[in-house]
Amino acid sequence: MIKIERRASIDRLAELCGQSFMKKAPLHFIFCVDFHRLKRWARMESAPFSADRSLRPFWIAFQDTVLCAQNLCTAADAHGLGSVYIGPIFDRIPEIRKMCRLPAGVVPVVSLVVGYPSVQPAPRKRLGAKIVVHNEVYRKITDRELLAGFSEKYKGVRREITKKDLETLYRVCRSVHGEAYAKRSVKAAEKLGYINRAQVYFGLNYQADRMLSNTPKQLKMLSRAGLSCFGPDTKTT
Repeated sequence: MIKIERRASIDRLAELCGQSFMKKAPLHFIFCVDFHRLKRWARMESAPFSADRSLRPFWIAFQDTVLCAQNLCTAADAHGLGSVYIGPIFDRIPEIRKMCRLPAGVVPVVSLVVGYPSVQPAPRKRLGAKIVVHNEVYRKITDRELLAGFSEKYKGVRREITKKDLETLYRVCRSVHGEAYAKRSVKAAEKLGYINRAQVYFGLNYQADRMLSNTPKQLKMLSRAGLSCFGPDTKTT
């Protein structure tokens, strides 16, 4: 866990993540998978070590890191503090590793902004228990149930149609699913009179084509950070 309090460091982190609001918070944390520490310990104790080259140890370490972050969120909330997860940190791993002087085998997973909120935000709507909780086995939810669940979650939330958004939606759909799907998606939005939340989420905010095209680069980025289980790369730094 890297604690960030210096103003220059906070400003730099906000710049890297493209989130200007981060500059207003006095305290930031960057939670990392740390195989560097374990590898050093193993070597000092003459023990075998392959966690930085194996998927299962990373899977476990990733879970532990996220759980640690969530525990801090819970503790912050208990003391009247607010906290916000920062997702774009993943796209800036090389820069953040350089900024925080992270050795090979130490990879940032998630960032957390902590501070006293100026206003208390209303709780966000979530999918109902009938949608997310399954008893013993995964229950096949009907299309009608699923759509109703998401419609309730995003009730009253709309994104008005603009030419730019429709063009982006069309481009993303065509790249991922082909021309016919792209036309159908745009037509559905025009018929509805607004862009639905699924289209906003996967077509505009987290564009599906970029998620695909960025994956090879991201795997290489993780490999260069010292996690060779994501692909061979000798340029670890």
